[in-house]
Amino acid sequence: MKLGIILESNNPEHIWNTLRLGITSLLAQHSVRIFLLNEGVEIKDIPDAEHFDISKKLEEFKKLGGQLLACGSCLELRHKGENSACPVSTMKDLVKMIEESDKVLVFG
Repeated sequence: MKLGIILESNNPEHIWNTLRLGITSLLAQHSVRIFLLNEGVEIKDIPDAEHFDISKKLEEFKKLGGQLLACGSCLELRHKGENSACPVSTMKDLVKMIEESDKVLVFG
């Protein structure tokens, strides 16, 4: 299955659970793309907490072949550029992800 996930939150628990679902899906041999939208593009700025090891989960997600895309306009509004966690993408990329996905989930 091709799973598309839209993450619109900078809430550590939302991010952590989104990444956990992505990792579990990748381990089950599904493909997963996460599109970071709105506050979701702040994923690299969210510090790890006692219960939410976001940096570890992000690294594991990418190591397993998960793909991250980030809204360029949302990055620009926050004065952030492209980085290894947030390659700049467009609404056309989001539409393509939705079209190519068997299932699309939104976390926010």
